[in-house]
Amino acid sequence: MSLVEKLLAGTLGEQREGLDRRDISARELVAASFSRITARESLTAVVSRRDEAALASAEASDARIMRGEPLSKLDGIPILLKDNIVQAGEPATCASRILGNFVSPYDAFVTERLAAAGAIIVGRTNMDEFAMGSSTENSIYGPSHNPWDETRTCGGSSGGSAAAVAAGMVPLAFGSDTGGSIRQPASYCGVVGLKPSYGRVSRWGLVAFASSLDQIGPLARSVSDCALALDLIAGHDAKDSTSIPEDIPNWSGDLEKARAAGSLDGLAIGLPREYFVEEGVEPGILARVREAITTLEEAGASFEEISLPHTAYTIATYYLIATAEASSNLARFDGVRYGRRAEQPKDLNDLYERSRSEGFSAEVKRRILLGTYVLSAGYYDAYYVKAQRVRTLIRRDFEAAFESCDAILTPTTPEVAFRLGSKSDDPLSMYLSDVYTVSANLAGLPALSMPCGMSEGMPVGMQLLGPPLGEAAILRIGDAYERRCDQSVGLPPEKS
Repeated sequence: MSLVEKLLAGTLGEQREGLDRRDISARELVAASFSRITARESLTAVVSRRDEAALASAEASDARIMRGEPLSKLDGIPILLKDNIVQAGEPATCASRILGNFVSPYDAFVTERLAAAGAIIVGRTNMDEFAMGSSTENSIYGPSHNPWDETRTCGGSSGGSAAAVAAGMVPLAFGSDTGGSIRQPASYCGVVGLKPSYGRVSRWGLVAFASSLDQIGPLARSVSDCALALDLIAGHDAKDSTSIPEDIPNWSGDLEKARAAGSLDGLAIGLPREYFVEEGVEPGILARVREAITTLEEAGASFEEISLPHTAYTIATYYLIATAEASSNLARFDGVRYGRRAEQPKDLNDLYERSRSEGFSAEVKRRILLGTYVLSAGYYDAYYVKAQRVRTLIRRDFEAAFESCDAILTPTTPEVAFRLGSKSDDPLSMYLSDVYTVSANLAGLPALSMPCGMSEGMPVGMQLLGPPLGEAAILRIGDAYERRCDQSVGLPPEKS
């Protein structure tokens, strides 16, 4: 393996050091990224590439390095964006026929931040259509495959981003998380995924699925890389009414200080009894997570059992609220203003009906229909309003728990990555893949998934949840675990 290939397979921090020492150039790094994308094309992780534009940006980065200009940590680093985060002049299909020919006229807030930092956007990643799915099987590009075993899912809906990082295409990719769509793929693929607090990162330029739940976040190969990415993309944005006007911490700097302190003495971590039941959870998952708990205890953290009594209602609550918001948000895709338009419609109703029926997949139609039903007259109070009330109870469960603990630790998923196609005919079973992740979105909490070993030859993830705006605590705990017990699963085999 050449030095460039070795660095490409490493962390963002290692690539930064290689660039700063001039062991490699940004152009070499970006060219190696494209070579890696080509070599692992069978994963269907990347759906569009920016070869010419990315290489030109890399040369500009090399020129800045040669001139000795002050550089951001991401300057010259190849990254990928999920196909629902827009970039001016680039396609943003959301893996849907209805946006098959759409090219964005503007940049997302996150895209602007990354470009200003000198990051090299090399392409866009596969996803479940409009982020509606847990397996990246609902895509016009076909399913993405898990780099550890190509017969298995890489998770969803940010599966392409997770698979790309796991396979060594880039050290950093971005996804969106509405009910676990960053954390579940991160767990399945053996990488680190961070969902920031709701409002911490602007949603401007993120194609909406469920506006009160969606959040953009990074996927990387280390906790510190996720902290560094968050440093760059967080911040208030006047174009997003839900963006929080709070001072932005220096999460990377805080991690350095925490490392100097050494231990986790004084940090209390809650273990919700509802998340550690034997029924429905693979034994290997619980075994790896309990081993991680032991490691963190040795690092100085204390643990206590807590209760989140409304956990049983999270999936039902989530799928009522998320589908209702999806029904509202996707009403704009009507074949009139942009997107797919039915040919030779008889009248306006025919245009709407055929444009949408031809443009949306079965899963998106299912969720639109469910959401329209729960918002309809006679059912709004019985379903949507009641779900919002239960959402408040779920949030209060967490508020009570955080009165006695600094963070909460759980498995990320109840199973390792499942076989592609194994849940296609059972939507409810697919929805239950998110049973451990949706609560963070309902409560607006920051949540981190990171590798904690292997089971049945596949990666296992553990999840850390913090109070609102409590990213610092979960990043500190995750980084301490990573440094004391490196459970990074490395690069998957080339052939599966």
